[in-house]
Amino acid sequence: MTQPDARPSDARPSDARPSDARPSDARPSDARTASSVDPHPAPERKAWMAVLAKAAPPRLKALAEDYLGSLSEEAAPAFTMLRRPETGLVMVRARAGGAGAPFNMGEMTATRCTVLLNEADGTQTTGVAYIAGRDQAHAALAAKLDALLQTAAHHDAVQARIVHPLERERAARRTKRRAQVGATKVDFFTLVRGED
Repeated sequence: MTQPDARPSDARPSDARPSDARPSDARPSDARTASSVDPHPAPERKAWMAVLAKAAPPRLKALAEDYLGSLSEEAAPAFTMLRRPETGLVMVRARAGGAGAPFNMGEMTATRCTVLLNEADGTQTTGVAYIAGRDQAHAALAAKLDALLQTAAHHDAVQARIVHPLERERAARRTKRRAQVGATKVDFFTLVRGED
């Protein structure tokens, strides 16, 4: 049985840019970015990026609008699009039997986006998102939330009001799916003949 390899380093986005993409990837050279001193360990950021990427777009949008709408005009975040959403292909790798040598299983459609959060004190934080599929609005929103989650001013609130609810809902869906699958489980056994 072939199982997908879960290592993120195995999925590499295509270097080809869409023909209508604009060369807007340049980052301001004098920007002070939070990414150079990231207070959040990589596993924590990886976890919330996965939650945002796998969330149902309507639910993610509703939670994000509820949070952003609660902020005052002075505290409202300002974003600059460094890399507008682009759709391309990534190679999915797998391992034979789940533990064998890796091989290229096939390509899947993915959309990426990169934004820059401009804070009032001049600090700039880069937010990134990669999602499966072609939903560019989903990718842009996930990138903005990734940037907010890296800041002290928004981290705890975004975790509590967006990430944690999405995690709980995903866990509930997985539990329900396991129960549905478990109900169809069949136990096989072998009858041994007496002369054996």
